[in-house]
Amino acid sequence: MKKLVYIILALGIFCSTVPELFAQYTNVPRERRAQAGMKFLSVSVGARATAMANAMTAQEGGSMAMFYNPATMGWYDGTFDVSFSRFQWISDVTYNAASGAYNTPIGVFGINALMVDYGEVLQTIRVNTDQGYQDLGTLNPSAMAVGLGYARAVTDRFSVGGNVKFVRQMFGDVPVDRNESGSLVTKNYAKNATVYDFGILYHTGFKSLNLAMSARNFSRELTYAEESFELPLTFRVGLSMDMADLTSLNPSMHSFILSVDTEQPRDFSEQIKVGGEYTFMGKFAVRAGYIYPTDEEGLNVGFGIKNIAGFSFDYSYSQFGIFGNINRLSVRFAY
Repeated sequence: MKKLVYIILALGIFCSTVPELFAQYTNVPRERRAQAGMKFLSVSVGARATAMANAMTAQEGGSMAMFYNPATMGWYDGTFDVSFSRFQWISDVTYNAASGAYNTPIGVFGINALMVDYGEVLQTIRVNTDQGYQDLGTLNPSAMAVGLGYARAVTDRFSVGGNVKFVRQMFGDVPVDRNESGSLVTKNYAKNATVYDFGILYHTGFKSLNLAMSARNFSRELTYAEESFELPLTFRVGLSMDMADLTSLNPSMHSFILSVDTEQPRDFSEQIKVGGEYTFMGKFAVRAGYIYPTDEEGLNVGFGIKNIAGFSFDYSYSQFGIFGNINRLSVRFAY
């Protein structure tokens, strides 16, 4: 018990100080808010992760780990894993995500993709009329990210992983002016970037207690027209443990994973994410999670069916205040 107290105390100090040092290193003023672009990269795509408030940094996972901490994929003990997720985000924005992983003797290789459809957006142009503008129909902006990941358990306690993504955001042909003949002059606003994620995971040796760190969305500064912006760089430190290890419960029948992340985003206040998952007989799971502080996001809950003949299904429900509620569905095939 004394060893557990020392470990938790040390890791608690570590989790509270590292994000502070990271913010100083990147010279990010604390008063800056909503300053990042390509924010679609910050939205959680997995139903299981979302139900647990995205506290996934220290949880071992399959191919979906590339969307959170690629290092945790290094402990995948199967041969092949593929996952799909789809959900309707705020204001009719649709997300589709897919990932796959293949376990080899030299590590776990993965591929991931994210497609975002922003729906139809009304476009207008300024004209000298009483109305002041002219309707020009609609635009269909979209975004995508395609990545390659790799993770490896370099010792029986330590794993590392990384993910490189090609990211593109497309706004379509936007009218910017009229020429001398009165015809519209349009400009195609699209922006590409190469983005990097990486992470580490450490098995502390006490029961199932894990410590992990991840950094996501490293990229150069980008420019739209005359304005430059940065991507939503995020640093996380997390702890995870099956609390049933501290009881006399049969581990083949009962499991309760408690996971805690501390997050330092580039464009938002520091957050604490807490999630829990109770699993019965290794097959049926219920989950809940909460993020603090937050603006509109409230309680996250969900359930899942695990590994029935290699198939898993997850559902999550998230409260978003005035924006309504978000429902996510994910499926996974693994063997």
